[in-house]
Amino acid sequence: MILFPAIDLKNGEVVRLEQGDMARATVFNRDPPAQAKAFATQGFTYLHVVDLDGAFAGKPVNAAAVERILAAVDIPVQLGGGIRDRATIDAWLAKGVTRVIIGTAAVRNPALVKEAACAYPGRVAVGLDARDGRVAVAGWAETSELTALDVAKRFEAVGVAAIVHTDVSRDGMLGGPNLDATIALADAVSIPVIASGGFGSIEDIRALLAPRAQKLAGAILGRALYDGRLDAVLALKLIKGTSDR
Repeated sequence: MILFPAIDLKNGEVVRLEQGDMARATVFNRDPPAQAKAFATQGFTYLHVVDLDGAFAGKPVNAAAVERILAAVDIPVQLGGGIRDRATIDAWLAKGVTRVIIGTAAVRNPALVKEAACAYPGRVAVGLDARDGRVAVAGWAETSELTALDVAKRFEAVGVAAIVHTDVSRDGMLGGPNLDATIALADAVSIPVIASGGFGSIEDIRALLAPRAQKLAGAILGRALYDGRLDAVLALKLIKGTSDR
């Protein structure tokens, strides 16, 4: 189980959104590399970075901020947002991103995911952001007719490293993740699944340790880390204590 602290980038700053709404953004740090260093110092071993502007534009927008993060820390970085063609995938992996996350293109161009996963084993993940059970795309501005399971099934046995499953309605709201839906997805596919959206307290971390959640590969933590509701050291200690057993 890996805990990923999230660094969401908008206009070159670290922000958190509520339910994916760009109009409901709170700036938490104007220095993304400093935030990345702070998370590494706290003991996190993997960063989750999202180019929010890129997700809407369909191409990288906060590339300079991402590159500064890559230069600032030695821990792995997984990156999503605006990654919709092979050239962008190639470029980010060449620049030092450990794993790219493909969201919109996983719905609209599944062949790209299969091609990239074959070319870069273990370095391509799929982001499935669900709103009322249907996958949202284009920065969550549009909702497809496909369920998360519909899309996930496309990529069985093609080398996808992980699926990041987010419940859009929970994201940034601190009310707890939709573990029922995420665990159901993890039980239905062989691809490792990472939970995202809504983590708000240490009790939500303890819920990850329940037997029913044992198939989950990780969780992405956002606003609760920034506003102090979730103690990073305690959360990491809980997870480490389980893995040491």
